[in-house]
Amino acid sequence: MQDSHRVLFTSPAEFIDSDHPDVIAQAQRLTAGVAEPVAQARLLYAAVRDEIRYDPYRDYLDPGSYRASAVLAAGTGYCVGKAALYAALCRALGIPARIGLADVMNHLATPRLLEAVGTNIFAYHGYTEVFLGGRWLKVSPTFNAGLCAKLGVAPLFFDGRHDALLQSFDGQGREFMAYIADHGAFFDVPVKFLIIEMRRLYPKLCIPGGLRGASMEQEAKV
Repeated sequence: MQDSHRVLFTSPAEFIDSDHPDVIAQAQRLTAGVAEPVAQARLLYAAVRDEIRYDPYRDYLDPGSYRASAVLAAGTGYCVGKAALYAALCRALGIPARIGLADVMNHLATPRLLEAVGTNIFAYHGYTEVFLGGRWLKVSPTFNAGLCAKLGVAPLFFDGRHDALLQSFDGQGREFMAYIADHGAFFDVPVKFLIIEMRRLYPKLCIPGGLRGASMEQEAKV
């Protein structure tokens, strides 16, 4: 990686706010005594995956839903917010990171979520790219272990050396997730664009304050 690119992808941004005191403190706490970047990246990934509960009913019109420090403070987030947080924690430790966006087909979404979205195509799913071992790895810290158990799929493991994208099948061999389009990677979350697109694509889901009610874990039935 060129030095200029390393500087860029370890620098704070508006939404990947790796210079926020809480983000820095969390990154240091989670990796205390660990200096090797691959090991650090694994620890940070596991924490974002499981300590930040996945919630697809966030307020998609609120920029805070996409900001790493706000997701950390809330303890919940949807895929883009969780990906931004993971990128911010990595950058806080000097690990180059950026956010990626892709369209996915979700075969096991809950009825309530499908009704709100209106389709099983979820546009602009957020994942993180981290630069380790001389290459960019694609990593998705979206679904926490508790939700995975409810959905009947094993939690997604990241070893720090290979891509860790959403599972294609659940524990019974049923289709779970399929990537159908990749929109590339970005230095920061393109929030203005995402708010416009989410409102256009999913008007029932995008209401001020977000949808309230049962959590995904309460809704999920294997």
